[in-house]
Amino acid sequence: MQTYNLPSNPKVLIFDIDMTLYTCPEYAHEQIDCQIRHWAKLNGYSVESARNMIADFRRKWAADHNGQKISLGNLFTSFGVSIETSIEWRKTLFNPADYLHRDEKLISALTELSKKYYMICVTNNPVEPARKTLEVIGISEFFPKIIGLDTCMASKPSKKILDAAVKEAELALGRKVEYSECVSIGDRYDIDLSLAIELGMGGVLVSGVEEVCSLKF
Repeated sequence: MQTYNLPSNPKVLIFDIDMTLYTCPEYAHEQIDCQIRHWAKLNGYSVESARNMIADFRRKWAADHNGQKISLGNLFTSFGVSIETSIEWRKTLFNPADYLHRDEKLISALTELSKKYYMICVTNNPVEPARKTLEVIGISEFFPKIIGLDTCMASKPSKKILDAAVKEAELALGRKVEYSECVSIGDRYDIDLSLAIELGMGGVLVSGVEEVCSLKF
């Protein structure tokens, strides 16, 4: 776990979902690969050639952007797949119940955190499959609001997404919320943390759900 710019008195915890609130590399991989397979089928590519095209694009993009990573949603727009199309694919292609299960340890950890902080999820998936993921894990009740790909029609990193999360926190708390009162928690620095930290939020980089279970502020 690595921490960045942590506020002395945080009020809002902004959680990524995939590979943050669960650790299942198989499901994380399947979410990416099922979209690539679907894209390949629609365009008459072999699955292997489609995977290679995506991997080549990622390598070139990283080389042109100081090693940073790009989300699949943003990547697909360069191949003519709109964010709207990505949303519809993800709603139908994902089935978290095939891979995930109830996590009692995480439930216990979030129970304690929820006593002190407003908590919200932000994800590059649409709200519907994201909610299904939280339900399978058993933590949906802790996150009444999810900011998803279909909330702002934008993929992380995006200021729109973080601003939407802050706005929900303001509605819940009944007052203005500053960036400096928020902490973004995720498993990918470039996607989940870099912009949040730039805006003045704190950041926690985790390697998976075990580290989320040990969070203390």
